[in-house]
Amino acid sequence: QVQLVESGGGLVQPGGSLTLSCAASGRTFIDYAMGWFRHSPGESVREFVAAITWSGGSGATTFYADTVKGRFTISRDNAKNTAFLQMNSLKPEDTAVYYCHADDNEYFKFGTSGYWGQGTQVTVSS
Repeated sequence: QVQLVESGGGLVQPGGSLTLSCAASGRTFIDYAMGWFRHSPGESVREFVAAITWSGGSGATTFYADTVKGRFTISRDNAKNTAFLQMNSLKPEDTAVYYCHADDNEYFKFGTSGYWGQGTQVTVSS
């Protein structure tokens, strides 16, 4: 079992920034791809946002949805078992509940397996 606890959500104006954190416990952190998904109002499914893997040979590899590429940055601190999502240039359409995800499956970007946090609300509004 992997336990995930998100923090850092809140209300921000368009163009502003927020950083989400996800603290993991329970299993070997570096074995898991860490990711973020979001569930927007009116949508029926969670949308992939970003993910980061770790390899002892090549280090971190990052993946982004086209909608956030260039604005969001995902990172991980393996010593602290924590993943982060730095969100810049936020837009109203980024408003959603953001979920942290941990998965040791190669299909981690689909979110069909693995572990989930409880979610944190991000609201972008003036």
